[in-house]
Amino acid sequence: MPNRKLVPDVIRDQDIISLAPEAMVRTAVRAMAEHHVGAILVMDRAALKGIFSERDLTTRVVAPGLDPDTTALAAVMSIDPDTLPPDARAIEALDLMCVRNYRHLPVVEDDRLVGIVSIRDLYAAVHAQMEQEIHDRDEFIFGQNYPTGT
Repeated sequence: MPNRKLVPDVIRDQDIISLAPEAMVRTAVRAMAEHHVGAILVMDRAALKGIFSERDLTTRVVAPGLDPDTTALAAVMSIDPDTLPPDARAIEALDLMCVRNYRHLPVVEDDRLVGIVSIRDLYAAVHAQMEQEIHDRDEFIFGQNYPTGT
């Protein structure tokens, strides 16, 4: 994973799920459930304004008892989230997520949203890298035709 770039090594062919700041929390949660994602980007036209995550839902909506049908994302989203460029290394994203304690990070290039990377995406990249390294090691030690179990 050390040299893997966010795009295209971790993120590729991603459908960006976003809503306007005026959208209601219930709409966001339904979109997150439908697309099986843990966060949704909050956009005003083409500009990234915030991110709304499962953690925001629990701490900023459910815990204080707000109504998801009448609460706008603008009131409960994480404003101006950190971002990284597409050519950032995956390890940079992982480090930033660990230090800042979040699980989703928008990827932006020249003020244009490219995608979003999750801790799950980074785990998958680490897992794939480890499998490749084990395969390469076994080939080196045992020869090219060594059965790898795949």
